[in-house]
Amino acid sequence: MSIFKKDRTAILALEDGSVFRGFAFGAKTTVVGEGVFNTGMTGYQETLTDPSYFGQIVTMTSPQIGNYGTNLCDEESHGPKVSGFVVRELSPITSNWRSTHSLNEYLKNNGIPGIEGIDTRAITKKLRTAGSLKACLSTEGISDEEAVSMAQKGETIVGQDYVKEVTCKESYTFDSSGEDSIPFTVTGTNLEQNKIPDLTHRLVAFDFGAKKAIFKNLRRHGFEVIVLPAASSVEDVKSHNPDAIFLSNGPGDPAALAYAHDTIRELLDEYPIFGICLGHQILTHAIGASTYKLKFGHRGANQPVRNQETKKVSITSQNHGFAADKETLEACGAIVTEYNLNDQTVSGMRLADKPVFSVQYHPEAAPGPNDAQHLFEEFHRLVTESKSQAVS
Repeated sequence: MSIFKKDRTAILALEDGSVFRGFAFGAKTTVVGEGVFNTGMTGYQETLTDPSYFGQIVTMTSPQIGNYGTNLCDEESHGPKVSGFVVRELSPITSNWRSTHSLNEYLKNNGIPGIEGIDTRAITKKLRTAGSLKACLSTEGISDEEAVSMAQKGETIVGQDYVKEVTCKESYTFDSSGEDSIPFTVTGTNLEQNKIPDLTHRLVAFDFGAKKAIFKNLRRHGFEVIVLPAASSVEDVKSHNPDAIFLSNGPGDPAALAYAHDTIRELLDEYPIFGICLGHQILTHAIGASTYKLKFGHRGANQPVRNQETKKVSITSQNHGFAADKETLEACGAIVTEYNLNDQTVSGMRLADKPVFSVQYHPEAAPGPNDAQHLFEEFHRLVTESKSQAVS
């Protein structure tokens, strides 16, 4: 049972005319965005703060959300990036030793509206059937008609460059001391911290809307991570004398990022490159292939992926609404290495003649399984081999 006043003043309206009335939490405001759903059972704060969700109103399929509260350590960027948040039930209790604020307080402090007490199963089934829909979420008591009209007038995500809204403003070195990247595990009542390896490779990372967990994993594997804004030039990259390039995740339509395609295309022959999610899609365009919009996307921590070369199946964390086109990838000389077993969409590729590869999923998880974290080790090995060959 909600701890909040039982007046159904909050509304979620979809562009097809569907209206869901519920109870407001978070900020008192009205937003419009793309309606999507996430199947994760945990990790709601990482979802809220993942820049890939910029411009989206996210429905969680897990029935109760918020029971372990929020804390600044688990943010994947500075504050929430979603437009709005939809849950079946907001937990009336926050119980975790790391929690500093309830989910309600966290969203209110960051200006994000939420709605609870509605049928999230019905919303999810509708989005699976019709595809992602434009949506309006309001906690200001507006009418059904007004909410539907605002949803219908909202902008589609196709053709949108949202990267410019979430990328860093200037370059910086991520966690130069390594202290913020130290992983820890809980054993009994004690925290056990592992050591960070010495820096062995300098990496330039393009910030298209990156999650901190990705940079932490790179740092944990011996990379000095120099983060650059999305629109940085080839000259900006070379000025840091990097050993390799990383392409991050991010929001919006990958086809709209021509400036990134052009820059990465010029770097392909000179550096080892690793791309994740939007970075995978940008790399797809950089080699001349194409992407397309999925019906409702992949968002959750339970996506099965099969590697065609190793025959290994990994359960992965994913968050994307676009996919790389298999036929154009292969026509451009890429080798498709992995497929999503749910719908056979491309989940990974590499270039046959260059130390370049990318995946559509999130090997850093946060949240999610750790099946694919070996990719960071493989990238480190690839860079080591590349540098060795350059010397010889």
